[in-house]
Amino acid sequence: MDLNQLSPYIRVAWDDTIYPPVSIKERALFDYELLYVKSGEIRVKIENQTYHGIPGDIFLFKPRQHHSIDLLNNKPLRQPHIHFDLIYKTDSPMIKTSFNPIRAMTDQESSLFREDITAQMPNPLPNHIRVQKPIVLEKLIFNIIHEHENKHPYYETTAKGLFLQLWAQLMREHHWSSNAALMTNWIQLDRVKTYLSHNSDKEVTLDELSKVANLSKYYFCRLFKTAFGVGPIQYHLMIRLENAKRMIQFTDIPIKEIASQLGFQSIHSFSRSFRIMEGVPPSYYRNRG
Repeated sequence: MDLNQLSPYIRVAWDDTIYPPVSIKERALFDYELLYVKSGEIRVKIENQTYHGIPGDIFLFKPRQHHSIDLLNNKPLRQPHIHFDLIYKTDSPMIKTSFNPIRAMTDQESSLFREDITAQMPNPLPNHIRVQKPIVLEKLIFNIIHEHENKHPYYETTAKGLFLQLWAQLMREHHWSSNAALMTNWIQLDRVKTYLSHNSDKEVTLDELSKVANLSKYYFCRLFKTAFGVGPIQYHLMIRLENAKRMIQFTDIPIKEIASQLGFQSIHSFSRSFRIMEGVPPSYYRNRG
């Protein structure tokens, strides 16, 4: 699935606390639900899998999935959560939250299930996500809840934008956490990214970057591409060309001088890089406000 097609509809967003001995009995949802464990511990059963949830964890319940939640250690569960469709449809505002298992639903209720499109996405999100930086996700979740509670003008558009950030951050966390080598070497990779940003005015070599990372050249290249989707030299070129575009568009510096300031060997190599990466010559961005 093309992720550019995502146009989420936030159905419900609230910060809720449930207290022992209450539990959430087995049910199946018409839509998606994202539950954040703010405090408390829970045992979550989804289909035939059982998970242990602790503060900072995310649970993603998908349409038709039977699930139940039990509180542990006789402590309350604070569970900010969001019900949503990943793609808005004309009937999205009319779909309600389900509290029943499929076997207890009427035929009319059974027709309300949304299509689960997550399986069509690259590296689809699992039901249980233990994130490395929960504070980032927590802030986005509470901002979405705030928008829905206050309902200021255009709150639905604002909440949609926040949710897209949340979803992207979840995919990013899952992408990184699913590769143990990335997590082990993340500090080195981040050091290289910073180095590339601070050296956008010159060319760099793989030997140079592997020394910055303190990793073998082959291993470093493979890890970098896994983490960021492109190799380190291409990533560096993208940074340089983004800087070039800003300089061409918002200054009167001659294009040949911009190429020199960004460390390109000649105006020809500069133009060639632009055509390969952008599909247009550098002059395309001159005086285009």
